[in-house]
Order: sequence, then structure tokens, then C-alpha cells
Amino acid sequence: MTGAVSLAAGRAARSRRARAARPRAIIPAMNPALRELVDLLQVEPLEDKLFRGVSGDIGNRAVFGGQVLGQALMAAARTVPAERRVHSLHAYFLRPGDKQARIVYDVDCIRDGGSFTTRRVVAIQHGRPIFNLAASFHRPEPGFSHAAPAPQRPGPEGLPNQQALWAPHLARLPERVQARLRAEQAIEIRPLQALDPFEPAPQAPAHDLWMRASGVLPDDPVLHQAMLAYASDFGLLRSALLPHGLSFFDPRLHTASLDHAMWFHAEPRMDDWVLYCTESPWGGGARGFCRGTLHDRHGRLLASVAQEGLLRLSERPPAEPAGPAA
Repeated sequence: MTGAVSLAAGRAARSRRARAARPRAIIPAMNPALRELVDLLQVEPLEDKLFRGVSGDIGNRAVFGGQVLGQALMAAARTVPAERRVHSLHAYFLRPGDKQARIVYDVDCIRDGGSFTTRRVVAIQHGRPIFNLAASFHRPEPGFSHAAPAPQRPGPEGLPNQQALWAPHLARLPERVQARLRAEQAIEIRPLQALDPFEPAPQAPAHDLWMRASGVLPDDPVLHQAMLAYASDFGLLRSALLPHGLSFFDPRLHTASLDHAMWFHAEPRMDDWVLYCTESPWGGGARGFCRGTLHDRHGRLLASVAQEGLLRLSERPPAEPAGPAA
């Protein structure tokens, strides 16, 4: 009996070593852009429940909303027991963020219960709040489960990425935006619908894409959740523009995320392909409502997202277009 147990243990150990040696995905090591994003999502502790993050620039006029969302979630998670995972968050974008200034995250420990932990986070720049977030964390526990099947979509293999689709149009963009789009990307995006980035034809209010980190990420579940939150703000409002034949690059258009809600259903791996299916069931009054689901490449539902955004047409255009990830 002892010999059989030892033999089984040996086989299990060899199997674990084989799985560890097997690459998770055929992607290169972390490129500089991804390393920059990983560093961006980290927050520096200043004192008890007070953190600070740097501001990135992905070509938008203001700080990208997904960055503040990801950093705020990271700050909240730093005050929560490691075994508890975020299961939902609700956030409001209050003011545009200044890309030249750091952001302070003030975490309020609302509740620490037997199963759930609640945190409130306020992001502050120049002494004023620019964003607030409420997040709930849950300890793992067993329970019954069900999930809607993933939409039937073509896989990412063979699809051109967003840089390739935009390449013929770069000359129409400001030089600073061109430089950002030519640079290495932290997250590769492969849209399923090839849209004209400047003059899209009116169509149904739905848009799908595949995305994954451009390299292998550390095995840190909080980092993967924060990066999923970051990426969930990529082009979510685009679905609300499609029925009107409008583009983020329309000089008359002013867009901004107003709020963002997210429910996490399974732990993601952002260094493997994630399918993001978005739709806009309503738009009006200079606002658009959008929702989306995120699935791994095997169809597992990772998260659900909802957002309302400002979509204002003006005869006085802003200094430059909203940008590709507005």
C-alpha cells in the first residue's frame, strides 16, 4: 500500500512539473509597454489606507478611466485579506484626470464581515476628488452555479489587430496620437468587426473584440482582476456611437465615462485571449448606456460590465479628438 501511494505521489509530482514547464500561451515575454502597464497598476503606500499612483498617457485628452478604475481596485485590495476576491464594484468618474499629476487613493474600510469585505475609495488630484469607487470582496465558499453560454464568435487567430486596421488612417491623426498607435501595445486588441475609424457606416449598436496582454504576466490574481477592470473601459462606449455613424475621432464629439459597474464571476488570465462582447440598448439626452460580457477563450464567463457615458456633439470641437480608447 505504501509503495502504491509513493508511486502515485511520484506520478502526481511529475505531472505538476510537466504542467509548470508547459507554456500557458504562445506569446513572448513581457514587452516594455506591458511592463509599464503592470507598474502603472501598482499603487505606492503612503500611510495607512492611503496610496498613490502615477498617471499614464495612452493618447486621450485626460487620464484613461480604466487606469483609475484599475488603480483604485488595486488600492482597495491592498487593505483586504489575501484570500478574499473582488466580486463587484461600482464607480463614478467625477472630473477629468490630469495626466501630468499623480493620483492619491484614499481607502475607507466600510465593513469587514465574516464573508464579505466592503471598501470605498476616493481618487484625488489637486485636492479634489476625481473618482470614487465602492467594491465588495468575498471569501471563497461552495455553492450551486450556472452561467449563460458564451456568444458564438470567431476565434482571435487570423484576425488583424487594431494597429493594423488603423495603419491606413494614421496620417489623419495628430502626431502625438500617431506615435502612441505606432508604439508597442501593452494589450493587443483584435476587433471582430473592422470599422472605419473615422467614418463608420451606421449599424447595429454592438461591437466585439478579442484582447490579451502582450506577454506573460505574474501569477497574481489581483493584478489580473485589476487589468481586466482596466481593459473593460476600452471602447465600451463605441457601441452607443455605431447606430449614428459616429466615431471617437469625430472632432465635434465629446465623450467621457460617467460611471462603471462590474461583476466578477471567475478569475481571469489576462495573458490569454479574452472575448469582450458589448452592446448599447439605449442612448439619449447626450448619454449612452452600454453593457458587456467578458469570456475566456473556452467560453467561461469572467465578468459582466455596465457603463453610462457622455456622448455630446458640439459645434465647437475640442483641441484634439477623444482618442482611440475613450
